[in-house]
Amino acid sequence: MELIIAKYNYWIYIMLMMIGFYAMIAKKNLVKKLVGMNIFQTAIILFFVSTASKKGGATIPIIHKGQEIINPAHYMNPLPHVLMLTAIVVMVSTFGVALALAIMIYKKYKTLEEDEIIEILRNRR
Repeated sequence: MELIIAKYNYWIYIMLMMIGFYAMIAKKNLVKKLVGMNIFQTAIILFFVSTASKKGGATIPIIHKGQEIINPAHYMNPLPHVLMLTAIVVMVSTFGVALALAIMIYKKYKTLEEDEIIEILRNRR
């Protein structure tokens, strides 16, 4: 039980991932699927950022002039945070393009329900 309480943030990320995954798989509305994808991606980003943090007072990796001894254990690795900033940009742009495609689908088929769109496409054959 202590392990679950000590790592509560990971359990929150897992719950967010499962909510997003459920929305992508189970929902039939395209916008709900997109929001589920966004929740899933956000949970992954939060997970990676939380795994990159250090406990015990780690600081940013800036070396001051005149500093002779450098201990890497005292500094936080900035690479995971920078990669997650890139992932956020990709997530936002993917969401924007997907919403634009959803608008185009709605204009063409007058619905955003996956089943109705598939039925319209089957009837056109």
